[in-house]
Amino acid sequence: MQLPTIPKIRRLPKKHKITAAGAAAATAVVLAVTGLQATDGSTAVAVGDPTGFSVSSGDQVKSLSAGSGMASQRAIADQANAQKKAAADAAAKKKAAADAATAKKKADEKAAADAAAKKKAAADAAAKKKAADAAAKRAKEKAAANRSTTRSTTTTAAATTTYANNLDGWIKESLSVMAQHGIPGTYDGIYRNIMRESSGNPQAINLTDSNAAAGIPSKGLLQVIDPTFSAYHVSGTSSNIYDPVANITAACNYAAARYGSIDNVNSAY
Repeated sequence: MQLPTIPKIRRLPKKHKITAAGAAAATAVVLAVTGLQATDGSTAVAVGDPTGFSVSSGDQVKSLSAGSGMASQRAIADQANAQKKAAADAAAKKKAAADAATAKKKADEKAAADAAAKKKAAADAAAKKKAADAAAKRAKEKAAANRSTTRSTTTTAAATTTYANNLDGWIKESLSVMAQHGIPGTYDGIYRNIMRESSGNPQAINLTDSNAAAGIPSKGLLQVIDPTFSAYHVSGTSSNIYDPVANITAACNYAAARYGSIDNVNSAY
């Protein structure tokens, strides 16, 4: 078997030897730097390069330590701001709740005060009405007592007076009783109405009008129906509707209540 021919190794000149050695040294430096990069995982930077130029990539490399510090400071500041905002929100919420409680308390107090004032006003009004009613009752009782005294005195005096048993006497006696009870009316007013209603007949009775149709005919000198006579009968006079004095006095009492006086009556009433 024929062995391959081994080429002859050319000897380098001295100058080339020096150049090759320099290249080998440069390669060793690069490999060393690359090895350091692989070991710590950081980007290789040219030794002594103040600009931070990467040997492997040829790019400018920024310092990570300074950037990380600034990001940390910003995070701390953001957290502090968030805490301040949360505290401010909580304080505002607490204040709003306190204000609402204060407003409710004031509203409740006002409602209670209004209710108390209303209750007091009602009590005062009731007390005032009670006092007024009591005063009116006393005044009424006093007036009744005075009328009773006056009536008793007048009746005693009238007992000594004698009236003729005719229309003139009946009217005059009725006027005397009316004066005792404060019933208004004059001789002329009574006489005029008697003449129109009964022509002076104390036993007159109307059996044709609406009252008669209702079963309550008008009777006597001033044509009074039984219900009116009973309602306006004046004490001290006869209970007989046909009695002249009783009939005149009851009719005048009714006319005073409804028309102000018998003098104001100019037609059927």
